[in-house]
Amino acid sequence: MGAVYFYHLTQKPLQATLPVLLDKAHAAGWRIAVRGADEGRLGWLDDLLWMGADDSFLAHGMAGGPHDALQPILLTTGVAANAPHCVMSVDGASVTPKEVQELERVCILFDGTDADAVQHARGQWKTLTTAGCEAQYWSEESGRWEKKAESKAE
Repeated sequence: MGAVYFYHLTQKPLQATLPVLLDKAHAAGWRIAVRGADEGRLGWLDDLLWMGADDSFLAHGMAGGPHDALQPILLTTGVAANAPHCVMSVDGASVTPKEVQELERVCILFDGTDADAVQHARGQWKTLTTAGCEAQYWSEESGRWEKKAESKAE
């Protein structure tokens, strides 16, 4: 049974935080799906991940290609064809309690400067923890990531 980690982005934007989390998940040997709510925004993330830092490279693909099942990181708006160990939800993309329970990890990244995004994440926390999912809330408010809350499965 997995867990869901909520990342409240207040100091660094998604484009700075997501590559770091993807790198860590990939280093753990996991296949990852980045689930977004908008194809255009995923296209922007796709471009960002291809550019990357000078000393890094994150092999990935956009859903809908001929090799989706082989992608170590797949950007998608739906269910991922790469049999992920981890789903990273961005921009309010939905995640189900069943996914949290079946995957190693689900990460929900949300913009702390967007009141609607914060409210949506609170709703996701309530839905997932009420369904019995283990959850952690991480904040970078102090300038470094700190675990601020945790809900254990019963």
